[in-house]
Amino acid sequence: MFKPFKSGLFATLLATLALYQTPASLAAEAGAHYHLGITQIVEHPSLDAIRQGIYDELAERGYTPTNITWHYENAQGNSATAAQIARQFAGAQLDAVIGISTPSAQTLAAAVRNTPIIFAAVTDPVGAKLVSALDQPGLWITGTTDRLALDQHLQLVLELIPEANPKRVGVIYNPGEANSVASVKELQTAAQAVQVELVEAAATKSSEVLMAARSLVGRVDAIYLPIDNTVISALEAVIKVAEQADLPLVTGDTDSVKRGALAAVGFNYYQVGRQTGIMVSRILAGRSPQELPVETVDKLELHLNLDAAEKMQVNLPDALIQQAQQIYAQPK
Repeated sequence: MFKPFKSGLFATLLATLALYQTPASLAAEAGAHYHLGITQIVEHPSLDAIRQGIYDELAERGYTPTNITWHYENAQGNSATAAQIARQFAGAQLDAVIGISTPSAQTLAAAVRNTPIIFAAVTDPVGAKLVSALDQPGLWITGTTDRLALDQHLQLVLELIPEANPKRVGVIYNPGEANSVASVKELQTAAQAVQVELVEAAATKSSEVLMAARSLVGRVDAIYLPIDNTVISALEAVIKVAEQADLPLVTGDTDSVKRGALAAVGFNYYQVGRQTGIMVSRILAGRSPQELPVETVDKLELHLNLDAAEKMQVNLPDALIQQAQQIYAQPK
């Protein structure tokens, strides 16, 4: 499947030159050709945007098809397939491997040895047992985290249901995804602090998302979706239920808003990919993953969908609209 390759004798030379040269000049002058593996657990807009951001960042730094070969694999939401991909990468002579999402990063960490691993969009790298500490990653692994301040997300939900008392918020997630479990645990703490009842609905696979959403109707005043790969991949099912039941739908994934969710506070995932690409370039230039602390993305964006507000019978406050960085689908 892969063309075996390892930098071999270039490694020592590149590590020395990296102190003085840019990654682009390294690739051009040393004549190296790199083979990188990149995998993600499922296809959906946020993860796809991360992958594109990685490609674009490295291309701008001089890593083009003349000196880099990508080996891309998608697990299509199947954990067994993700593990198989990780074993394939482990058996190939790759210069680095990239795991987009917590499940993909975990399978790479379990299978790949003596090859740099860079993860992206991992909510809780410590809880997922990928690193022991954000500032002290392992010998072979580092990356970027998309951990969110969930108290801000809960506050956004509460602004959209001002009349309900007490307020009940439904959350749909896959209890098999470590990042989702961490997010829900943090959300529980935030909800208790403001006396909000959190109603959980589990979906272990995408085909269960519709049923989970329907189970919340009549029991909650709004629905919140964390950055959960299983649930976001079946987002349209939740949107359908939210529209039919007049329930505000808020997510932690900004790309979901253009698909029909009402609102989101989150990251621009393409920029998360660009930031991850910078880390990859540093490793190709000779840096060790353990020298690169796990990076977070500080800038949050508010995205709103006015057409979704109309369909879900939600009156968006003018002040909230004025704060938004992105507004989709002007109502008719």
